[in-house]
Amino acid sequence: MHGRTDHPAPADNSGPRVIIAEDSVLLRGGMALLLEESGVHILDQVGDAEALLASVADHPQVDLCLIDIRMPPTYSEEGIEAAVRIRRQHPHVAVLLLSQHVVSRYAADLLGAGATKVGYLLKDRVADIEEFLATLRRVAQGGAAIDPEVVSQLLSRNRDRALEALTPRETEVLEVMAQGLNNAGIAAELTITERAVEKHIRSIFTKLGLGQDDHDHRRVQAVLRFLRGADRL
Repeated sequence: MHGRTDHPAPADNSGPRVIIAEDSVLLRGGMALLLEESGVHILDQVGDAEALLASVADHPQVDLCLIDIRMPPTYSEEGIEAAVRIRRQHPHVAVLLLSQHVVSRYAADLLGAGATKVGYLLKDRVADIEEFLATLRRVAQGGAAIDPEVVSQLLSRNRDRALEALTPRETEVLEVMAQGLNNAGIAAELTITERAVEKHIRSIFTKLGLGQDDHDHRRVQAVLRFLRGADRL
């Protein structure tokens, strides 16, 4: 059954309900133990993309899928392809991708399929348990999170001329925004006031030609503009 291990649905629904897709038995078992100890409910563990898609269909109560980008049989793009299918076919399900190395186009591909309930982290981030759990919960609750290293590489490859009009501080704000942080989180990360963050975001929207639409929608569009401006690797 493709390395599948089912778990009974939990009676306590206070934490997110998660399916783990990772071909390494040791790694997925370790993540499952870590998450369960932190109040996350593991519905299933699978070892390849085919089993993941079947598991999502079998578990309509799932909140989030934690997915390794490279899985059998080719260890190329099975994980990202499964994630895009899940977001299209089951829009209520969040996806958090894990990758050993930065492959920046995955971030743009995934956000292009739906800019909420998505995340892309390097596997090294799992070692920072508190931050990893915070990211997982944020994505499960409808947010987006892109690994800072991925964002940094996207920034260095960006070719969107409109983005070149941003000041260095505005670029920093947009970079942190792409990691999924709200205004308070951006302010804390950059050691500036929330008022300053709001001012920079208004300027970013103006320079990128984002009109008077819903504020959250404009935030998403700004991040997508940033991500899609990157070279396709």
